[in-house]
Amino acid sequence: MDTNLSLIAPEIALGVAGALIILLDAFVPGGLSRNVILALAVVGIIVSAALALPLAGLNSFAFSGAIAVDTYAVFFKLLFLSATLLVLLASTSLLDSVARFRAEFVGLLLLATVALMLLAAAHELITLYVALEMSSLSTAFLAAWNRNDGRSVEAGLKYFLLSAMSSAVLLYGLALLYGLAGSTRLDTIGLAVANTPNAGLFLAMALVLAGFGFKVSAVPFQMWTPDVYEGAPTAVTAYLSVASKAAGFAALVRVLTTALPAAQADWAVLIAGLAAATMTVGNVVALVQSNIKRMLAYSSIAQAGYVLVGIAASSPRGYSAVLFYLLAYTATNLAAFLTVVAIIRLIGSERIADFRGLRQRSPWLAFALAVSLLSLAGLPPFAGFFSKLYVFSAAVQSGLIWLVLLGVLNSAISLYYYAQVIHDMYMVPPEGGGIAPLTVSHAVSLAVAVAGVLLLGVLSGAVLRFDDLAALALAR
Repeated sequence: MDTNLSLIAPEIALGVAGALIILLDAFVPGGLSRNVILALAVVGIIVSAALALPLAGLNSFAFSGAIAVDTYAVFFKLLFLSATLLVLLASTSLLDSVARFRAEFVGLLLLATVALMLLAAAHELITLYVALEMSSLSTAFLAAWNRNDGRSVEAGLKYFLLSAMSSAVLLYGLALLYGLAGSTRLDTIGLAVANTPNAGLFLAMALVLAGFGFKVSAVPFQMWTPDVYEGAPTAVTAYLSVASKAAGFAALVRVLTTALPAAQADWAVLIAGLAAATMTVGNVVALVQSNIKRMLAYSSIAQAGYVLVGIAASSPRGYSAVLFYLLAYTATNLAAFLTVVAIIRLIGSERIADFRGLRQRSPWLAFALAVSLLSLAGLPPFAGFFSKLYVFSAAVQSGLIWLVLLGVLNSAISLYYYAQVIHDMYMVPPEGGGIAPLTVSHAVSLAVAVAGVLLLGVLSGAVLRFDDLAALALAR
């Protein structure tokens, strides 16, 4: 068995950092200060990223094929680490409010990221399932972290219960795949079922799609999303909306392309249907939301639908477009939620109506949120425009013109509710006083996210070439 630990050095480094924070806080009199905890976490993330970079370009496996070490996995590891870093830097107010347990919060967030990194690299069914459960349990605890807030406790409980149900459905599908192939390795399963498509394979595929549908908030498995996004601490919501969702897509694409290529014609049709329903339901319901976090939750559901369009294209071009979309979506949604974190903390309200006149009260926050919403709507020159362009282009090349037309229509619908928020911020007189300045770390985090939205639009061609390399790693 190949137990070369250097191949999983990024996960080890981040896991050690998370455990070290928790242990040091327990043994240091009075506990670690917030700044020390953040410094240790940032060092752990940077070391983990530095260890991941040299693995790009490899085509190897660790632990007898249980973990893939390739450019595809490295892409997602760096994405998760970047998202975690930005969320942590913007969580200073949350850490102050839970001072007694802030080391546990940061440690658990790092360990949850380790689970997501393993999920993206999983090349074997048991590894995939264990990593999924590790991430689901961690994020459920994080969602319920504000135990003095009934909405937070409710969010954590809902996520935990529905996650358990979806995991059971996924486990049935994985068990069927093992029964059909007699192996838990994804590539071996793909070879075993290549020439024997049958009803059992179709059922396994449907159950796997349902299980991952919960993870990525695809309709009709999205029922948990608005309540959890609204009730969880906003920083945790930001993490859930980007890192956790991207991990679900990473694992789904690897399973479909490696273990189920024989059923591509079937799963492409199912995913196209899921994409159509997810885009439409997410955007239509978002139109009537008055709470900014619920609106962004339904927007997140709609964005998942656009990603599914790229997967439905079932081509290397489509998978590359999916990777770019997830990268652009991570920067954009983080910028939106990190802005909302600051606004909610300082005005004490999540109602969209209370964002009126934000330009006069805090020009920087109004600009950051406007850029984020315009990118989510898919307008140039922001990253969201190019991400949708690449996804829709791949779908057209695969003959899914009807799905592209529906996607364009949904983008037009989304522009209405995004533009309404921008109108209220810039065109309606303010109803409150000025907003206090951000903390330095929060301002840096938000600035990096907004810069990412702008730069990914300008440098989309160069980034897409790296995405092409990552997508090609799936075709080995």
